[in-house]
Amino acid sequence: MSMNSYIFLLILTFLLKPGNASIHVYNQESFNEVGNSYLLSGGSEGISSSSHSRSFVRFDNITFRRPKSAAKSRGLIQVVLFEAADRNNIGGSAYGGQRSICCTSDLSKLQGCKQGEVIRIPSANDLNWPIILKLHFSRNSLSTSMKNHEEISISKTGMYNLFFIACDPKLKGVVMSGKTVWKNSDGYLPGRMAPLMRFYVFMSLVYFLLAVIWFTQYIRFRKDILQLQHCISAVVGLGLFQMILWYFEYANFNSTGMRPVVLTTWVVTVGAVRKTIARLLVLCVSMGYGVVRPTLGGLTSKVLLLGITYFLASELLDITEYVGTINDLSGRARLFLVLPDALLDAFLILWIFTALSKTLEQLQVKRSAVKLDIYRKFSNALAAVVFASVAWIAYELYFKATDPFSERWQSAWIITAFWDILAFALLCIICYLWAPSQSSQRYAYSEELGEEYDEEEAQSLTREKPDGDISLVEKKEKSVGGTHVFDEDGEAEEDKRE
Repeated sequence: MSMNSYIFLLILTFLLKPGNASIHVYNQESFNEVGNSYLLSGGSEGISSSSHSRSFVRFDNITFRRPKSAAKSRGLIQVVLFEAADRNNIGGSAYGGQRSICCTSDLSKLQGCKQGEVIRIPSANDLNWPIILKLHFSRNSLSTSMKNHEEISISKTGMYNLFFIACDPKLKGVVMSGKTVWKNSDGYLPGRMAPLMRFYVFMSLVYFLLAVIWFTQYIRFRKDILQLQHCISAVVGLGLFQMILWYFEYANFNSTGMRPVVLTTWVVTVGAVRKTIARLLVLCVSMGYGVVRPTLGGLTSKVLLLGITYFLASELLDITEYVGTINDLSGRARLFLVLPDALLDAFLILWIFTALSKTLEQLQVKRSAVKLDIYRKFSNALAAVVFASVAWIAYELYFKATDPFSERWQSAWIITAFWDILAFALLCIICYLWAPSQSSQRYAYSEELGEEYDEEEAQSLTREKPDGDISLVEKKEKSVGGTHVFDEDGEAEEDKRE
Protein backbone atom coordinates (compact mmCIF):
# COMPACT_ATOMS: atom_id res chain seq x y z
CA MET A 1 0.00 0.00 0.00
CA SER A 2 1.35 3.45 -0.94
CA MET A 3 2.25 6.08 1.64
CA ASN A 4 -0.66 8.31 0.59
CA SER A 5 -3.10 5.45 1.01
CA TYR A 6 -1.70 4.64 4.45
CA ILE A 7 -1.97 8.28 5.59
CA PHE A 8 -5.51 8.40 4.27
CA LEU A 9 -6.50 5.30 6.25
CA LEU A 10 -4.88 6.67 9.40
CA ILE A 11 -6.96 9.85 9.05
CA LEU A 12 -10.08 7.71 8.87
CA THR A 13 -8.95 5.82 11.96
CA PHE A 14 -8.50 8.99 14.02
CA LEU A 15 -11.90 10.25 12.92
CA LEU A 16 -13.54 7.03 14.06
CA LYS A 17 -15.23 7.10 17.46
CA PRO A 18 -15.04 3.54 18.84
CA GLY A 19 -18.23 2.99 20.77
CA ASN A 20 -18.49 2.31 24.45
CA ALA A 21 -22.18 1.82 23.90
CA SER A 22 -24.26 0.01 21.29
CA ILE A 23 -26.49 3.04 20.89
CA HIS A 24 -24.69 5.99 19.29
CA VAL A 25 -26.44 9.32 19.68
CA TYR A 26 -25.71 12.28 17.38
CA ASN A 27 -26.72 15.78 18.42
CA GLN A 28 -26.14 18.38 15.71
CA GLU A 29 -22.85 16.71 14.73
CA SER A 30 -20.82 18.57 12.10
CA PHE A 31 -19.09 17.00 9.11
CA ASN A 32 -15.29 17.24 8.84
CA GLU A 33 -13.45 18.03 5.63
CA VAL A 34 -11.27 15.06 4.61
CA GLY A 35 -9.60 15.29 1.21
CA ASN A 36 -12.27 16.04 -1.38
CA SER A 37 -15.17 15.02 0.88
CA TYR A 38 -17.07 16.05 4.01
CA LEU A 39 -17.25 13.19 6.47
CA LEU A 40 -18.81 12.29 9.82
CA SER A 41 -17.93 9.09 11.71
CA GLY A 42 -20.97 7.23 12.94
CA GLY A 43 -19.04 4.76 15.10
CA SER A 44 -17.04 1.57 15.05
CA GLU A 45 -18.11 -1.69 16.66
CA GLY A 46 -17.05 -5.31 16.74
CA ILE A 47 -20.16 -7.27 15.80
CA SER A 48 -20.47 -11.02 16.17
CA SER A 49 -22.88 -12.95 14.01
CA SER A 50 -24.49 -16.35 14.50
CA SER A 51 -27.19 -18.47 12.94
CA HIS A 52 -29.49 -18.47 15.98
CA SER A 53 -29.82 -14.69 16.37
CA ARG A 54 -29.76 -11.68 14.05
CA SER A 55 -27.15 -8.93 14.21
CA PHE A 56 -27.83 -5.52 12.68
CA VAL A 57 -27.19 -1.78 12.56
CA ARG A 58 -30.40 0.26 12.81
CA PHE A 59 -30.93 3.96 12.01
CA ASP A 60 -33.40 5.86 14.18
CA ASN A 61 -34.52 9.44 13.47
CA ILE A 62 -31.45 10.25 11.37
CA THR A 63 -31.86 13.81 10.05
CA PHE A 64 -29.48 16.01 8.07
CA ARG A 65 -29.67 19.82 7.89
CA ARG A 66 -27.76 21.91 5.36
CA PRO A 67 -27.01 25.66 5.13
CA LYS A 68 -29.49 27.96 3.39
CA SER A 69 -26.89 28.75 0.74
CA ALA A 70 -27.15 25.18 -0.56
CA ALA A 71 -30.96 25.00 -0.58
CA LYS A 72 -31.41 25.87 -4.27
CA SER A 73 -29.76 22.68 -5.51
CA ARG A 74 -30.15 18.98 -4.89
CA GLY A 75 -27.59 17.43 -2.57
CA LEU A 76 -26.49 13.87 -1.84
CA ILE A 77 -25.56 12.28 1.49
CA GLN A 78 -24.17 8.74 1.41
CA VAL A 79 -24.20 6.31 4.34
CA VAL A 80 -21.22 3.95 4.12
CA LEU A 81 -20.89 0.81 6.24
CA PHE A 82 -17.89 -1.48 5.74
CA GLU A 83 -15.82 -4.07 7.56
CA ALA A 84 -12.29 -3.11 8.60
CA ALA A 85 -10.86 -5.76 6.27
CA ASP A 86 -12.52 -3.94 3.32
CA ARG A 87 -11.24 -0.48 4.21
CA ASN A 88 -9.24 -0.29 0.96
CA ASN A 89 -12.48 -0.77 -0.99
CA ILE A 90 -13.56 2.77 -0.17
CA GLY A 91 -11.82 5.53 -2.14
CA GLY A 92 -9.19 5.44 -4.83
CA SER A 93 -6.34 7.34 -6.44
CA ALA A 94 -5.49 8.38 -9.99
CA TYR A 95 -2.04 7.54 -11.32
CA GLY A 96 -0.80 6.68 -7.80
CA GLY A 97 -1.51 10.17 -6.48
CA GLN A 98 -3.35 11.30 -3.38
CA ARG A 99 -6.14 8.98 -2.34
CA SER A 100 -9.65 10.39 -2.65
CA ILE A 101 -12.94 9.30 -1.12
CA CYS A 102 -15.14 10.92 -3.76
CA CYS A 103 -14.96 10.16 -7.46
CA THR A 104 -13.33 12.83 -9.64
CA SER A 105 -13.37 13.27 -13.42
CA ASP A 106 -10.05 11.43 -13.76
CA LEU A 107 -11.14 8.59 -11.50
CA SER A 108 -14.45 8.23 -13.33
CA LYS A 109 -12.51 7.50 -16.52
CA LEU A 110 -10.07 5.10 -14.83
CA GLN A 111 -12.34 3.21 -12.42
CA GLY A 112 -15.77 3.79 -13.92
CA CYS A 113 -17.14 5.44 -10.77
CA LYS A 114 -19.77 8.19 -10.89
CA GLN A 115 -18.40 11.67 -10.38
CA GLY A 116 -19.58 13.30 -7.15
CA GLU A 117 -20.21 9.98 -5.36
CA VAL A 118 -18.17 7.79 -3.00
CA ILE A 119 -15.80 5.39 -4.74
CA ARG A 120 -16.82 1.83 -3.92
CA ILE A 121 -14.95 -1.33 -4.91
CA PRO A 122 -16.93 -4.55 -4.26
CA SER A 123 -15.46 -6.85 -1.62
CA ALA A 124 -13.80 -10.04 -2.80
CA ASN A 125 -15.78 -12.02 -0.19
CA ASP A 126 -19.19 -10.44 -0.78
CA LEU A 127 -20.06 -8.30 -3.81
CA ASN A 128 -22.80 -6.51 -1.84
CA TRP A 129 -20.26 -5.04 0.57
CA PRO A 130 -19.35 -2.30 1.40
CA ILE A 131 -22.93 -1.08 1.88
CA ILE A 132 -23.75 2.42 0.58
CA LEU A 133 -27.14 4.03 1.16
CA LYS A 134 -28.03 7.23 -0.70
CA LEU A 135 -30.09 10.09 0.70
CA HIS A 136 -31.03 13.15 -1.43
CA PHE A 137 -32.02 16.65 -0.41
CA SER A 138 -35.06 17.95 -2.26
CA ARG A 139 -34.65 21.27 -4.07
CA ASN A 140 -35.30 24.26 -1.73
CA SER A 141 -35.36 21.89 1.28
CA LEU A 142 -33.02 22.46 4.22
CA SER A 143 -33.38 19.00 5.72
CA THR A 144 -33.75 15.37 4.79
CA SER A 145 -34.24 12.21 6.84
CA MET A 146 -33.53 8.53 6.52
CA LYS A 147 -36.33 6.03 6.68
CA ASN A 148 -36.95 5.45 10.38
CA HIS A 149 -35.85 2.09 11.82
CA GLU A 150 -34.06 1.18 8.62
CA GLU A 151 -31.69 -1.72 9.29
CA ILE A 152 -28.60 -3.26 7.73
CA SER A 153 -28.23 -6.95 8.59
CA ILE A 154 -24.80 -8.26 9.59
CA SER A 155 -24.11 -11.84 8.53
CA LYS A 156 -20.35 -11.96 9.17
CA THR A 157 -18.40 -11.43 12.39
CA GLY A 158 -16.05 -8.46 12.11
CA MET A 159 -15.16 -4.87 13.02
CA TYR A 160 -17.62 -2.57 11.25
CA ASN A 161 -17.20 1.15 10.57
CA LEU A 162 -19.96 3.61 9.74
CA PHE A 163 -19.47 6.92 7.90
CA PHE A 164 -21.79 9.64 6.62
CA ILE A 165 -20.19 11.28 3.58
CA ALA A 166 -21.03 14.27 1.37
CA CYS A 167 -19.08 14.86 -1.84
CA ASP A 168 -20.82 18.09 -2.90
CA PRO A 169 -18.77 21.17 -1.84
CA LYS A 170 -22.04 23.06 -1.39
CA LEU A 171 -22.91 20.78 1.53
CA LYS A 172 -20.12 22.22 3.64
CA GLY A 173 -21.60 22.93 7.08
CA VAL A 174 -24.19 20.15 7.04
CA VAL A 175 -25.08 18.73 10.49
CA MET A 176 -26.73 15.48 11.60
CA SER A 177 -28.95 14.36 14.47
CA GLY A 178 -30.43 11.01 15.51
CA LYS A 179 -29.02 7.69 16.67
CA THR A 180 -27.84 4.31 15.46
CA VAL A 181 -28.38 1.02 17.26
CA TRP A 182 -25.75 -1.73 16.94
CA LYS A 183 -26.82 -5.22 18.03
CA ASN A 184 -24.73 -8.38 18.38
CA SER A 185 -26.10 -11.89 18.25
CA ASP A 186 -26.01 -12.13 22.07
CA GLY A 187 -27.28 -8.67 22.92
CA TYR A 188 -26.46 -4.98 22.72
CA LEU A 189 -23.11 -5.23 24.48
CA PRO A 190 -20.31 -4.32 22.01
CA GLY A 191 -18.34 -7.31 20.79
CA ARG A 192 -15.07 -6.17 22.30
CA MET A 193 -16.74 -5.87 25.72
CA ALA A 194 -18.96 -8.98 25.67
CA PRO A 195 -16.30 -11.33 27.15
CA LEU A 196 -15.93 -8.98 30.14
CA MET A 197 -19.41 -9.88 31.38
CA ARG A 198 -18.35 -13.53 31.74
CA PHE A 199 -15.00 -12.41 33.14
CA TYR A 200 -16.68 -10.48 35.97
CA VAL A 201 -18.72 -13.57 36.85
CA PHE A 202 -15.43 -15.43 37.26
CA MET A 203 -13.87 -12.58 39.27
CA SER A 204 -16.93 -12.42 41.54
CA LEU A 205 -16.54 -16.13 42.28
CA VAL A 206 -12.81 -15.96 43.08
CA TYR A 207 -13.30 -12.85 45.24
CA PHE A 208 -16.14 -14.65 47.04
CA LEU A 209 -13.87 -17.65 47.68
CA LEU A 210 -11.13 -15.35 49.01
CA ALA A 211 -13.66 -13.51 51.19
CA VAL A 212 -14.96 -16.79 52.67
CA ILE A 213 -11.46 -17.97 53.55
CA TRP A 214 -10.32 -14.59 54.89
CA PHE A 215 -13.38 -13.76 56.98
CA THR A 216 -13.53 -17.28 58.40
CA GLN A 217 -10.04 -16.75 59.80
CA TYR A 218 -10.90 -13.16 60.69
CA ILE A 219 -13.86 -14.23 62.87
CA ARG A 220 -12.05 -17.22 64.29
CA PHE A 221 -9.13 -15.16 65.60
CA ARG A 222 -10.99 -11.88 66.12
CA LYS A 223 -9.34 -11.36 69.52
CA ASP A 224 -5.87 -11.26 67.93
CA ILE A 225 -6.71 -9.08 64.92
CA LEU A 226 -4.27 -6.31 63.99
CA GLN A 227 -5.23 -2.90 62.65
CA LEU A 228 -3.57 -3.85 59.38
CA GLN A 229 -5.88 -6.84 59.01
CA HIS A 230 -8.92 -4.57 59.35
CA CYS A 231 -7.70 -2.67 56.27
CA ILE A 232 -7.16 -5.92 54.35
CA SER A 233 -10.74 -6.96 55.19
CA ALA A 234 -12.04 -3.68 53.75
CA VAL A 235 -10.15 -4.21 50.49
CA VAL A 236 -11.43 -7.80 50.15
CA GLY A 237 -15.03 -6.71 50.77
CA LEU A 238 -14.84 -3.76 48.37
CA GLY A 239 -13.25 -5.94 45.69
CA LEU A 240 -16.08 -8.48 45.88
CA PHE A 241 -18.70 -5.71 45.84
CA GLN A 242 -17.09 -4.02 42.82
CA MET A 243 -16.92 -7.23 40.76
CA ILE A 244 -20.61 -7.96 41.44
CA LEU A 245 -21.58 -4.40 40.47
CA TRP A 246 -19.55 -4.61 37.25
CA TYR A 247 -21.38 -7.78 36.28
CA PHE A 248 -24.82 -6.23 36.83
CA GLU A 249 -23.76 -3.10 34.96
CA TYR A 250 -22.64 -5.13 31.95
CA ALA A 251 -25.72 -7.38 32.09
CA ASN A 252 -28.00 -4.32 32.05
CA PHE A 253 -25.93 -2.79 29.26
CA ASN A 254 -26.27 -5.99 27.23
CA SER A 255 -30.05 -6.12 27.58
CA THR A 256 -30.82 -2.40 27.00
CA GLY A 257 -27.89 -1.04 24.96
CA MET A 258 -27.42 1.88 27.37
CA ARG A 259 -25.36 2.37 30.51
CA PRO A 260 -27.51 3.32 33.54
CA VAL A 261 -26.00 6.44 35.08
CA VAL A 262 -26.74 5.55 38.71
CA LEU A 263 -25.41 1.98 38.56
CA THR A 264 -22.32 2.95 36.55
CA THR A 265 -21.58 5.78 39.00
CA TRP A 266 -21.79 3.32 41.90
CA VAL A 267 -19.43 0.92 40.13
CA VAL A 268 -16.74 3.48 39.34
CA THR A 269 -17.00 5.08 42.81
CA VAL A 270 -16.61 1.75 44.60
CA GLY A 271 -13.73 0.96 42.25
CA ALA A 272 -12.01 4.28 42.97
CA VAL A 273 -12.40 3.74 46.73
CA ARG A 274 -11.03 0.20 46.46
CA LYS A 275 -8.04 1.24 44.36
CA THR A 276 -7.26 4.09 46.75
CA ILE A 277 -7.48 1.96 49.91
CA ALA A 278 -5.49 -0.85 48.26
CA ARG A 279 -2.66 1.50 47.32
CA LEU A 280 -2.61 3.13 50.75
CA LEU A 281 -2.62 -0.36 52.31
CA VAL A 282 0.47 -1.34 50.33
CA LEU A 283 2.12 1.95 51.28
CA CYS A 284 1.35 1.54 54.98
CA VAL A 285 2.58 -2.05 54.95
CA SER A 286 5.79 -0.91 53.26
CA MET A 287 6.26 1.77 55.90
CA GLY A 288 6.05 -0.90 58.61
CA TYR A 289 2.81 0.40 60.12
CA GLY A 290 1.92 -1.77 63.12
CA VAL A 291 5.09 -3.82 62.72
CA VAL A 292 8.12 -1.57 63.24
CA ARG A 293 6.17 1.59 64.11
CA PRO A 294 2.89 1.94 66.05
CA THR A 295 1.61 4.88 63.97
CA LEU A 296 2.55 6.79 60.86
CA GLY A 297 3.33 9.81 62.99
CA GLY A 298 3.89 13.01 61.03
CA LEU A 299 3.36 11.15 57.75
CA THR A 300 -0.32 10.51 58.44
CA SER A 301 -1.47 13.80 56.93
CA LYS A 302 0.71 13.28 53.84
CA VAL A 303 -0.62 9.75 53.31
CA LEU A 304 -4.22 10.96 53.67
CA LEU A 305 -3.60 13.87 51.28
CA LEU A 306 -2.13 11.49 48.71
CA GLY A 307 -5.09 9.15 49.13
CA ILE A 308 -7.66 11.92 48.63
CA THR A 309 -5.80 13.23 45.59
CA TYR A 310 -5.58 9.77 44.04
CA PHE A 311 -9.27 9.08 44.70
CA LEU A 312 -10.32 12.32 43.00
CA ALA A 313 -8.08 11.69 39.97
CA SER A 314 -9.29 8.10 39.61
CA GLU A 315 -12.94 9.04 40.13
CA LEU A 316 -12.78 11.82 37.53
CA LEU A 317 -11.14 9.52 34.97
CA ASP A 318 -13.61 6.67 35.47
CA ILE A 319 -16.73 8.86 35.54
CA THR A 320 -15.68 10.66 32.37
CA GLU A 321 -14.84 7.39 30.64
CA TYR A 322 -17.80 5.26 31.70
CA VAL A 323 -20.74 7.23 33.14
CA GLY A 324 -23.26 8.34 30.53
CA THR A 325 -20.78 8.08 27.65
CA ILE A 326 -21.62 7.04 24.14
CA ASN A 327 -18.17 6.91 22.58
CA ASP A 328 -14.65 6.32 23.84
CA LEU A 329 -12.65 9.35 24.91
CA SER A 330 -10.58 11.00 22.22
CA GLY A 331 -6.81 10.63 22.47
CA ARG A 332 -6.18 14.12 23.87
CA ALA A 333 -9.02 14.01 26.39
CA ARG A 334 -7.94 10.60 27.65
CA LEU A 335 -4.30 11.68 27.92
CA PHE A 336 -5.35 14.75 29.91
CA LEU A 337 -7.23 12.57 32.42
CA VAL A 338 -4.89 9.54 32.49
CA LEU A 339 -1.72 11.58 33.02
CA PRO A 340 -2.48 12.71 36.63
CA ASP A 341 -3.51 9.16 37.53
CA ALA A 342 -0.32 7.73 36.04
CA LEU A 343 1.91 10.31 37.75
CA LEU A 344 0.32 9.58 41.12
CA ASP A 345 0.85 5.84 40.59
CA ALA A 346 4.50 6.45 39.73
CA PHE A 347 4.96 8.59 42.84
CA LEU A 348 3.29 5.91 44.98
CA ILE A 349 5.58 3.20 43.61
CA LEU A 350 8.65 5.31 44.35
CA TRP A 351 7.46 6.05 47.90
CA ILE A 352 6.51 2.40 48.52
CA PHE A 353 9.92 1.01 47.57
CA THR A 354 11.76 3.74 49.49
CA ALA A 355 9.73 3.01 52.63
CA LEU A 356 10.09 -0.75 52.12
CA SER A 357 13.88 -0.45 51.96
CA LYS A 358 13.96 1.44 55.29
CA THR A 359 11.63 -1.09 56.93
CA LEU A 360 13.84 -4.01 55.86
CA GLU A 361 16.89 -2.24 57.32
CA GLN A 362 15.10 -1.71 60.66
CA LEU A 363 14.06 -5.36 60.84
CA GLN A 364 17.61 -6.49 60.12
CA VAL A 365 18.93 -4.29 62.94
CA LYS A 366 16.34 -5.66 65.37
CA ARG A 367 17.09 -9.24 64.29
CA SER A 368 13.40 -10.09 63.89
CA ALA A 369 13.69 -13.09 61.60
CA VAL A 370 9.97 -13.88 61.13
CA LYS A 371 9.00 -10.31 60.30
CA LEU A 372 12.04 -9.91 58.08
CA ASP A 373 11.14 -13.07 56.16
CA ILE A 374 7.58 -11.85 55.62
CA TYR A 375 8.75 -8.46 54.37
CA ARG A 376 11.28 -10.02 52.04
CA LYS A 377 8.55 -12.15 50.49
CA PHE A 378 6.33 -9.08 50.25
CA SER A 379 9.05 -7.01 48.57
CA ASN A 380 9.73 -9.79 46.05
CA ALA A 381 6.03 -10.06 45.24
CA LEU A 382 5.73 -6.30 44.91
CA ALA A 383 8.74 -6.15 42.59
CA ALA A 384 7.20 -8.89 40.44
CA VAL A 385 3.90 -6.98 40.25
CA VAL A 386 5.64 -3.76 39.20
CA PHE A 387 7.67 -5.63 36.58
CA ALA A 388 4.50 -7.30 35.24
CA SER A 389 2.75 -3.90 35.12
CA VAL A 390 5.54 -2.28 33.12
CA ALA A 391 5.72 -5.26 30.76
CA TRP A 392 1.96 -5.20 30.25
CA ILE A 393 1.94 -1.46 29.53
CA ALA A 394 4.59 -2.06 26.88
CA TYR A 395 2.50 -4.90 25.43
CA GLU A 396 -0.62 -2.70 25.46
CA LEU A 397 1.21 0.01 23.51
CA TYR A 398 2.45 -2.61 21.05
CA PHE A 399 -1.05 -4.10 20.74
CA LYS A 400 -2.62 -0.75 19.89
CA ALA A 401 0.24 0.38 17.62
CA THR A 402 0.07 -2.80 15.55
CA ASP A 403 -3.74 -2.84 15.37
CA PRO A 404 -4.78 0.71 14.31
CA PHE A 405 -8.06 -0.53 12.83
CA SER A 406 -9.06 -2.69 15.85
CA GLU A 407 -9.16 -5.90 13.82
CA ARG A 408 -8.10 -7.88 16.92
CA TRP A 409 -11.12 -6.60 18.82
CA GLN A 410 -12.11 -10.07 20.03
CA SER A 411 -9.03 -10.25 22.27
CA ALA A 412 -8.99 -6.57 23.31
CA TRP A 413 -10.89 -7.36 26.55
CA ILE A 414 -7.74 -9.01 27.94
CA ILE A 415 -6.10 -5.56 28.20
CA THR A 416 -8.70 -4.49 30.77
CA ALA A 417 -9.00 -7.87 32.50
CA PHE A 418 -5.27 -8.15 33.20
CA TRP A 419 -5.25 -5.26 35.68
CA ASP A 420 -8.06 -6.81 37.74
CA ILE A 421 -6.24 -10.15 37.77
CA LEU A 422 -2.96 -8.52 38.83
CA ALA A 423 -4.65 -6.57 41.65
CA PHE A 424 -6.33 -9.75 42.87
CA ALA A 425 -3.05 -11.68 42.81
CA LEU A 426 -1.30 -9.03 44.95
CA LEU A 427 -4.24 -9.00 47.37
CA CYS A 428 -4.02 -12.80 47.72
CA ILE A 429 -0.30 -12.51 48.55
CA ILE A 430 -0.99 -9.89 51.22
CA CYS A 431 -3.81 -12.01 52.67
CA TYR A 432 -1.48 -15.02 52.82
CA LEU A 433 1.39 -13.15 54.48
CA TRP A 434 -0.80 -11.39 57.06
CA ALA A 435 -3.50 -14.00 57.56
CA PRO A 436 -5.29 -13.88 60.96
CA SER A 437 -3.97 -16.55 63.33
CA GLN A 438 -3.21 -17.25 66.99
CA SER A 439 0.23 -15.75 66.52
CA SER A 440 -0.92 -12.58 64.73
CA GLN A 441 0.36 -10.47 67.60
CA ARG A 442 3.93 -11.54 66.91
CA TYR A 443 3.77 -9.33 63.81
CA ALA A 444 2.70 -6.36 65.92
CA TYR A 445 4.94 -3.52 67.04
CA SER A 446 6.34 -3.76 70.57
CA GLU A 447 8.61 -1.39 72.45
CA GLU A 448 9.94 -4.15 74.73
CA LEU A 449 13.22 -5.67 73.57
CA GLY A 450 12.24 -9.16 74.68
CA GLU A 451 9.22 -9.19 72.39
CA GLU A 452 11.27 -8.25 69.38
CA TYR A 453 12.66 -11.80 69.26
CA ASP A 454 10.39 -14.26 67.54
CA GLU A 455 9.57 -17.81 68.58
CA GLU A 456 12.33 -19.41 66.52
CA GLU A 457 14.98 -17.24 68.15
CA ALA A 458 13.60 -17.97 71.60
CA GLN A 459 13.70 -21.70 70.94
CA SER A 460 17.29 -21.55 69.72
CA LEU A 461 18.32 -19.60 72.84
CA THR A 462 16.60 -22.16 75.07
CA ARG A 463 18.45 -25.04 73.43
CA GLU A 464 21.85 -23.36 73.87
CA LYS A 465 21.49 -22.77 77.64
CA PRO A 466 24.59 -20.57 78.08
CA ASP A 467 26.42 -20.67 81.40
CA GLY A 468 25.45 -18.03 83.90
CA ASP A 469 22.03 -17.43 82.33
CA ILE A 470 19.96 -17.84 85.49
CA SER A 471 16.76 -16.66 83.79
CA LEU A 472 16.77 -19.72 81.54
CA VAL A 473 17.51 -22.12 84.38
CA GLU A 474 14.71 -20.69 86.50
CA LYS A 475 12.19 -21.54 83.79
CA LYS A 476 12.59 -25.27 84.52
CA GLU A 477 9.88 -26.82 86.63
CA LYS A 478 10.67 -28.91 89.65
CA SER A 479 10.85 -32.56 88.75
CA VAL A 480 8.42 -34.98 90.38
CA GLY A 481 9.80 -36.57 93.53
CA GLY A 482 12.80 -34.26 93.77
CA THR A 483 13.89 -30.69 94.48
CA HIS A 484 16.53 -28.37 93.10
CA VAL A 485 19.08 -26.65 95.31
CA PHE A 486 21.36 -23.87 94.11
CA ASP A 487 24.88 -23.48 95.35
CA GLU A 488 26.73 -20.19 95.68
CA ASP A 489 27.92 -20.33 92.05
CA GLY A 490 24.32 -20.59 90.76
CA GLU A 491 24.69 -24.21 89.59
CA ALA A 492 21.86 -26.65 90.30
CA GLU A 493 22.35 -29.70 92.46
CA GLU A 494 19.61 -32.29 92.56
CA ASP A 495 18.56 -33.84 95.84
CA LYS A 496 18.60 -37.54 95.05
CA ARG A 497 16.07 -38.53 97.62
CA GLU A 498 13.67 -41.12 96.23
